[in-house]
Amino acid sequence: MTPATITVKAAPGVRVPQEGMPRRYITEAAPVTVPDSAYYRRRIADGDLALAADAAAVSGPAPQKPKEE
Repeated sequence: MTPATITVKAAPGVRVPQEGMPRRYITEAAPVTVPDSAYYRRRIADGDLALAADAAAVSGPAPQKPKEE
């Protein structure tokens, strides 16, 4: 069975060390797929990381709906 993964992105202005690799960081520049572990869930709960789908919804403006005529 494949371990569960999540895709996360760091909060603006925050660099989060990867679990087990403290010199490699997750930044706000690009989403990263990581194991769904307690470490990353804690960082999400603390607000340092966001699930990539949530980060996309928060970081950009909502798409405009076409006007009906």
